[in-house]
Amino acid sequence: MRLFGKVSIVTGASTGLGASVAARFAREGSMVVAADRNEIDGVSLIEHLQSQGYDASFVRTDIADEHSVKSMVDATLTRHGRIDVLFNNAGILLAGQDLPAHELSTEIWDAVLNVNLRGPFLCAKYTIPHMLNQGGGSIVNVGSRTGLFGCAPKLTAYSSGKAGLISLTRVMAAAYARHNIRVNAIIPGTMDTPMNNYLLADSLAREQYRSAIPMGRLGNGEDIEGLALFLASGESKYCTGGLYMCDGGVTAV
Repeated sequence: MRLFGKVSIVTGASTGLGASVAARFAREGSMVVAADRNEIDGVSLIEHLQSQGYDASFVRTDIADEHSVKSMVDATLTRHGRIDVLFNNAGILLAGQDLPAHELSTEIWDAVLNVNLRGPFLCAKYTIPHMLNQGGGSIVNVGSRTGLFGCAPKLTAYSSGKAGLISLTRVMAAAYARHNIRVNAIIPGTMDTPMNNYLLADSLAREQYRSAIPMGRLGNGEDIEGLALFLASGESKYCTGGLYMCDGGVTAV
């Protein structure tokens, strides 16, 4: 078990990629703290993991709220005494409201950036001091190819937030490398998750997205798990500041 004895925080853990990664970390021996605003699905996930004998707990958390993040980190320390892994996965996508810049309201801009960029920053801000005290740790951020390319012209705030998260990944990697704190980012492709229901519910659109992927299929949580585990574990001990594609080859063509 590659995370045996490690304590992991997974944000956005109630559904989608976060739920898959939280479960995988638990199976690999980690004590998992699932953080999310979605309490119903989050508690259901934790009860399922606990029924299998894993050490898992849920803390209702709004990562855009500084007090909520601090409380979540404090709860983790009270329960486990340390934090080894932070998997920054929580995010929002407001399709139909996140628009080209001249049409985008400042309220929607702020709402998206508060979760997708401020949130990971706050989680890192309150986690890193404890990683420094214990001599190291791993932070894994979930980015998007929209933060690298102008491939989502109707998602101005989302794309900008993910671009900022990529830069945050790199600057934190440089800042904390000598302290044995590694910071990396996973760049998923088109994933078959609840966040993308607005795209994939229509069968024609779903087929168009699928056919554009060189590997010929949409991604899912299982596709992310192994890469997340690698970056969280000591197997990636010389990896920091990296962007790791998990997109079926979309960014290669």
